[in-house]
Amino acid sequence: MQNITHEVELMMRQRRFLVFPLLIAGSLLPVAAQADAITDRLSESLSVNGQAMPVETVTETPMSGVYHVRLESGESFYSNADGSHFLVGDLYENADDGLVNLTEQEQNQERADALAAVPESERVIFRGADEPKATVTVFTDPTCPYCARLHETIPELNERGIAVHYLAFPRAGMGSQAANTLQQVWCSDNRSEAMTQAKEGEAISSAADCDNPVAGQYELGKALGVQGTPAIILPDGQLVPGFVPPERLTAMLGLDDEE
Repeated sequence: MQNITHEVELMMRQRRFLVFPLLIAGSLLPVAAQADAITDRLSESLSVNGQAMPVETVTETPMSGVYHVRLESGESFYSNADGSHFLVGDLYENADDGLVNLTEQEQNQERADALAAVPESERVIFRGADEPKATVTVFTDPTCPYCARLHETIPELNERGIAVHYLAFPRAGMGSQAANTLQQVWCSDNRSEAMTQAKEGEAISSAADCDNPVAGQYELGKALGVQGTPAIILPDGQLVPGFVPPERLTAMLGLDDEE
């Protein structure tokens, strides 16, 4: 399967465009009634070197004749209506108040929707006594030093009205010690206490043999573009990689004026 998408994925790694030209052979202006037929056809017929591509979705864009293609791997690109030309990069709208990254907006919305489907019962939650003003989701790994540093700031974040919802992301994969520790956390009677123990390098007494969501959350993180930890996802779906000090995170959430 990797060979099928190698040509497009190589382009995605090597080329980034701010605003890219429309490279289609001819003017394609499908009417609304034709849009579904085109997206269905692209889903079924897109290929590279004669090999079918693992297409997950095809959607219209505001640009006439250009369609957003998302592969099962999570990577995406743009195609014209017959699949003969591809565009790799971000699509921008040249709005009155400046450039708007439509690709990023769509990715953020997809992340927000995906995380909304994760029930609270499958998260490790740290919140203050009062109703939170904002909630961030954090993909975490107990062997990650910056994850431990972020965890140390949770009392301050809670004081600022920010709740932290942890999801599991063992960076070295499901065969790693981090994955085993995370499964122990999720199998504990008191997950928040066990998570703090894990962040402090303490042993957790619980076994890792319960039915738990760690593997599924790891796969979810990869699908949402998480490449390392901590990976903080804001309520709008924006992914912020790495440690962020409480005051900066407060400002990013628009809460600094409320203090």
